[in-house]
Amino acid sequence: MPTISLCMIVKNEEMHIARCLDSVAGLVDEIIVVDTGSVDCTVEIASNYTEKVYSYLWKDDFSDARNYSFSKASMEYCMWMDADDILEETEKDKFLQLKQTLLSDVDIVMMKYNTSFDEAGKPSFSYFRERWIRNDSQYRWLGAVHEIIPPSGNIVYSDIAISHKKINAGDPDRNLNIYRKMLEEGKELDPRQRYYYGRELYYHKQYEEAVSVLEQFLLLSEGWIENKIEACSVCADCYSCLGQEQSALNTLLRSMSFDLPRAEICCEIGKYFLEHGNYHIAVYWYETALSRPKNECSGGFVLPDCYDYVPLLQLCVCFDKLGDRMKAKEYNERAGACKPYSRAYLYNKQYFDSLQVS
Repeated sequence: MPTISLCMIVKNEEMHIARCLDSVAGLVDEIIVVDTGSVDCTVEIASNYTEKVYSYLWKDDFSDARNYSFSKASMEYCMWMDADDILEETEKDKFLQLKQTLLSDVDIVMMKYNTSFDEAGKPSFSYFRERWIRNDSQYRWLGAVHEIIPPSGNIVYSDIAISHKKINAGDPDRNLNIYRKMLEEGKELDPRQRYYYGRELYYHKQYEEAVSVLEQFLLLSEGWIENKIEACSVCADCYSCLGQEQSALNTLLRSMSFDLPRAEICCEIGKYFLEHGNYHIAVYWYETALSRPKNECSGGFVLPDCYDYVPLLQLCVCFDKLGDRMKAKEYNERAGACKPYSRAYLYNKQYFDSLQVS
């Protein structure tokens, strides 16, 4: 059975860290906590779980800090978690079973990362991340922000999920400030970092600058396909916020020059036509979304609802607008089968019941 070092970098996480460590205590063989300058009780709390608590001088570089934490690991695999991550009770048996059955030639284990949740607590936004990484010098973090270990070697995908459950929001300007400092120092952003820099500008509602950065990224021959497709989505929303709706639509359609359409993009295009009263065209795009396969191993961000619940609910709206209330009710019932607790579904159900649609 392989051994695992949990490697964490933390700062001022007294609200989160005990919950995180409690969720994996007994499942990992070593806990390493690298503190980057806490002024609260983070270090004291971490010391209750491990003697391997280290101080690190923060350099505005997440990869450097994570690589430092990995350098302290003595087990066969390194596992990373943020302090506001947890391993849910439902995942612990699967975690232990994987540990007991993992083949010795596996280099990286990819696990789901659930980062957003719906009203019932079900994941509404997730993607795969490298989670167990062989403790070898060839596997090192890259990128000052939104750091990553490029997957290589023998890779295994697991359905085990780590859940991101933040209690208090962190510094919203941190990532953008790091990128701007890098640029001021004359450092060149690689394609992936350019994409994320554009996203940070978008989050800060600096839409014109975000469009400029993302459009330049889209022109590069380098870059991951999934980043290109997601850049089209973000760029389109920037155009919408700038009142340039035709450019928004064109950018969404441009995403299909990189690969077959994703359900997420189809739903955005459908929304465009729905909001413009072109219901027949909206129906086409929402039905297309329903037909798209969900590839959770592509490396891209996945919105599970875009593959069933969202297009079904929006098709209900489209057919109601088109006067076909029987079909609208049918789609609402199908949406309700996905999420019987959904307030939108329940509202629509009450609406159709009041009309006695059968």
